[in-house]
Amino acid sequence: MARPFDVSELELKWQDRWRSDGTYEVDNDDARERYYALCMYPYPSGAAHQGHMRNYTFGDLIVRYQTMRGKAVLSPFGFDSFGLPAENAAIKAGSHPRVFTDARMAELRRSVERLGAVYDWRRLVYSHDPTYIRFSQQIFLAFYRAGLAYRAEAPVNWCPGCGTVLANEQVLADGTCERSGDLVERRNLEQWFFRITRYAEELLHDLDGLEWPERVKTMQRNWIGRSEGVEFDLPLATDPSRGLRVFTTRPDTGFGITYAVVAPEHPLLAELTTDEQRAEVEELVRRASAASEVERTASAAGPTLAKRGAYTGSHVLNPFTGQPVPVYVADYVLGTYGTGAIMAVPGEDERDFAFAEAYGLPVVATVARPEGFAGGAYAGDGRHINSGFLDGLDVAAAKVAARDYLVERAGGVATVNYRLRDWLVSRQRFWGCPIPMVYCDACGVVPVPESELPVLAPDDVVMDRTGQSPLATHAAFRDTTCPQCGGPARREADTMDTFTDSSWYFLRFTDPFSTDRPFDPEAAAQWMPVDQYIGGIEHAILHLLYARFYLKALVDIGLAPGLPREPFSRLFTQGMIRLGGSKMSKSKGNLIAPEKYFDTVGADGLRLFHLFVGPPADDVDWTEQTEELIEGCARFLDRVYRLAVRDDLVRRDEERPGDLAVRRALHRTIDKVTGDIERWSYNTAVAALMEFLNTLSRWAHDDDGAHAATFDEALDGLLLLLAPMAPHLTAELWERRHPDVASVHEQSWPVADPSLLVEDTVTMVIQVNGKVRARVEVSRDVSEEAAREVALAQPEVRERLGDGEPRRVVAVPPRLVNVIVG
Repeated sequence: MARPFDVSELELKWQDRWRSDGTYEVDNDDARERYYALCMYPYPSGAAHQGHMRNYTFGDLIVRYQTMRGKAVLSPFGFDSFGLPAENAAIKAGSHPRVFTDARMAELRRSVERLGAVYDWRRLVYSHDPTYIRFSQQIFLAFYRAGLAYRAEAPVNWCPGCGTVLANEQVLADGTCERSGDLVERRNLEQWFFRITRYAEELLHDLDGLEWPERVKTMQRNWIGRSEGVEFDLPLATDPSRGLRVFTTRPDTGFGITYAVVAPEHPLLAELTTDEQRAEVEELVRRASAASEVERTASAAGPTLAKRGAYTGSHVLNPFTGQPVPVYVADYVLGTYGTGAIMAVPGEDERDFAFAEAYGLPVVATVARPEGFAGGAYAGDGRHINSGFLDGLDVAAAKVAARDYLVERAGGVATVNYRLRDWLVSRQRFWGCPIPMVYCDACGVVPVPESELPVLAPDDVVMDRTGQSPLATHAAFRDTTCPQCGGPARREADTMDTFTDSSWYFLRFTDPFSTDRPFDPEAAAQWMPVDQYIGGIEHAILHLLYARFYLKALVDIGLAPGLPREPFSRLFTQGMIRLGGSKMSKSKGNLIAPEKYFDTVGADGLRLFHLFVGPPADDVDWTEQTEELIEGCARFLDRVYRLAVRDDLVRRDEERPGDLAVRRALHRTIDKVTGDIERWSYNTAVAALMEFLNTLSRWAHDDDGAHAATFDEALDGLLLLLAPMAPHLTAELWERRHPDVASVHEQSWPVADPSLLVEDTVTMVIQVNGKVRARVEVSRDVSEEAAREVALAQPEVRERLGDGEPRRVVAVPPRLVNVIVG
């Protein structure tokens, strides 16, 4: 499309100006009110796609808007540059991950800068920077000294496609890897963990004070999974002095225990299994060991559960009835959750009911069913039945009575359990931050001294997918000396989960200049928490939960004294861009590159499209109509340009009545756009500016001409409001109009005049005998007599009066006049 100006020349001019002038660089001693705006730092997979453009457009608008509000805005940028995609690409291409990653970082930076997004590039942070690696390792060692990092053998999720261990959060509901799509396997490995469970209650409680989308908070609450209940013993039938420890949130259903289930990993399973049942039990354990936790805990119907359990041949005693009940082993019970064993109450639990149906086990109802109940398990409220001393009590009262009984008679303890598991941080890959630990036959596990950090991975490694870290076979890296005894030792060959890097980068942004510590706590305290964090909903559990844990832990171990315990006070999750029904991403090959638009509609036109296409939180489908909408946004900007540069408009000095209407429209637009930006209603803000341009254009092109002062006020107001959205064009037009004053982006955000927000006319309803016959615009201060005259002059009223006079006229100016006739 033809443009009235050279888009590329204009936009590149201003991008160079902002960069060379350091317009959006901010120092830690800035005296202005502070504001920290942050988009989640990206993985550098290559040049930006439209999903990136949408995200960074939103973030840049906030930076420019808050700067115009007089604040010192921290707007940093970085790269989440470690990770599997770079390593896999390097394996495929026969190159080094660093070469791949550095090239992709440069591509993405060029795309972001060409969009006109402004950052303080002095604060650039990227995960594979040796300085950042050093401080990530320093934090690991601090966690280790505080007991927050530990090593243990545990069943882990192994992805054969990625060749590494996955955290539970990285396994999808169908048991596949979230990245490769491969079916995840279970393996027992010695691994490093972070003790995030120590913070489970605080992580749950502190969600209430965050200005986050409710569905994100709900997802975190569900993942943490707090359960209040009681832990107690089911005595072994062969030796009642010993028990099978179980946990339940429904002790009131105890009279309905008809069997018990243990996990395949339970330490008593071998003892509980009789010789007659051993082969069946061992086969089930074998199958369970090959399945992920997600697969094992997936809900299932009776026929499926028939293949997921096995009778052990042993019994335990129901502590409420004293009767023996059989013990089964089933894969849906996890050894890592609770006690690794459950009491089964098929009358009140759906999965217990399905299992009982599959294995022919009895079902005892302990809560009266409501009328019309269709059958099966019932988890609702009601009076207890078949429950001895609990009969007649409602569920809440029965829970208390049953809990007290178990505490007194069955070694019971009222307790709280969490679904949250400790964070497994070991990864058997090369392209990540090495874990700074060594293993000595004489001294055991020994941390690397901080004076020897960073531990850097060598470049000459053989990268494959054999199941062990490439570092494990690199003798020069692996073989070292023990820091304690000086004897031979082996370095830890695993690297850290890359989520460790993204769990503190926002703190490094506040002080990327320190060389002796991760960040200066005083500098960080001046900026934290992040005022506005922006990113995708896909990070609701992993990154956001881990970052919250990191900051709380850093405060507690003394690396972040004085900082708030929550990193992000406000969170916005933008909608995704879809093409062909799928999220736009490089891995899917369904990208629409922004570069094709930069030389036509320009960065400003593309930015305006992303702001205008719909509510920012909604997903957007890229269709054939998208191109038309993008061009429409560019045409709007062209109209702004033409109006601003025209020198043939008739300008007059005297004011006329219509001029006030334009000023009112301007201040209504200021009020609306300001409110819309604060509410994340960017699409309606753009619509308001388009509407105001129409009003201004009609008035400016009137035959009588435009009042000069009103036109200047209105056009300047339009440019100021549009500046955070279309920063290049507005900067150019402002400079042409005001060559001797500061840039439009250094001006104050306009403030609406309250007196001009009040409408000077209102709609008056005219009735005849109580029925609405007309509506007319009248002055807000219209008198009762004038309102009466206006009403009687309306054709609809005259038609009903004929030649007569009204019997009565009830005038309530300026809202209503009711003419009584007949």
